[in-house]
Amino acid sequence: MHNKVNNKIGVSVLGATGMVGQNFLRLLENHPWFKVVDVAASERSAGKLFKESVQNKWLIPTPIPEYVKNMRVRNVHNFENIPPDVTCVFSAMDLPEKKATREFEFNYATRGYAVISTSSANRQTGDVPMIIPEINPQHADIIPIQQKNRQLPNTGFVAVKPNCSIQSYIVVLEALKNAGFPVNRVQVTTLQALSGAGYKALTSPELKDNIVPFISGEEDKTEKEPLKIFGKIMGNGITPVDGLEINAVCTRVPVVDGHTAVVHLGFASKIPSVDEVKMILSSFRALPQELNLPTAPATPIIVKEDENRPQPQLDRDSENGMAVTVGRIAKDHFFDLRFVGLSHNTVRGAAGGAILTAELLVKKGYIA
Repeated sequence: MHNKVNNKIGVSVLGATGMVGQNFLRLLENHPWFKVVDVAASERSAGKLFKESVQNKWLIPTPIPEYVKNMRVRNVHNFENIPPDVTCVFSAMDLPEKKATREFEFNYATRGYAVISTSSANRQTGDVPMIIPEINPQHADIIPIQQKNRQLPNTGFVAVKPNCSIQSYIVVLEALKNAGFPVNRVQVTTLQALSGAGYKALTSPELKDNIVPFISGEEDKTEKEPLKIFGKIMGNGITPVDGLEINAVCTRVPVVDGHTAVVHLGFASKIPSVDEVKMILSSFRALPQELNLPTAPATPIIVKEDENRPQPQLDRDSENGMAVTVGRIAKDHFFDLRFVGLSHNTVRGAAGGAILTAELLVKKGYIA
């Protein structure tokens, strides 16, 4: 375990043929620290060359990376054929049952692999860190507790990234809190891109020229996950924060990539002016920027003055899809402030966010 390939850490991508898996493969091409040495998917694709398994389903605008075209796809449930140089596993797998997905991820951890997952299955598992590296890098310190609780090898653990829908505004709350303006209530309406629902949504006639006002399970995640992210490690788990309430309406809109959020904020005590908010957000920097992690955006929050921004087409790819773009910051009649946020749901909200988390865990010594 922990062999490096040309001094790079060998990684496997699970669910490599799906939309998020494809983004992993694109973003990991020429990564300075990680090298993909294994791709795995469901039984359907197992045994085929990667290029055959995604023949008409490569959904990324750039071509299939050369390095992966002729890799043979492993069945994700086949542990015998994992190359010996794999240390870290990026999982974009969701099995039909949440419980099965939870166990599946820990099956890899039990064998000594560092698992970074984009699935929601383990997000509310008490001893699993759900990390946005700019907000709660300290939650990585639950890993030794998880390993002890579950008798995992000292190289094996599960860490997850949160839901894509919260990424377009939650870092704003962190920046404001750091500046001495804690938020205690949030009303958010999300306008979520089709790619968040995978290949089926992109090709579905029901989602063309249409808005769907409900996404199953999404509002619950949007309301609960930030509370864990802002929580504290206590005893054997992470205790959610008190004093923050979030109310969410989540909708699906006919945009390919980029989740937009219309956000109304109420403050616990002091209320910043609009100009203060702009200054706080545009100057916000955190640990990934200090550590200069390869995937970290130099400017995590980009503030737009133009009143018709952010827009998915114009802003989702800012900082390689890793920045959050914020505009329309204004006083609000019912809440204290409002703004519109945007982030790239399959990059910052999925594969890119997971890669950034893995980079953080390398720096913290959890991935050797």
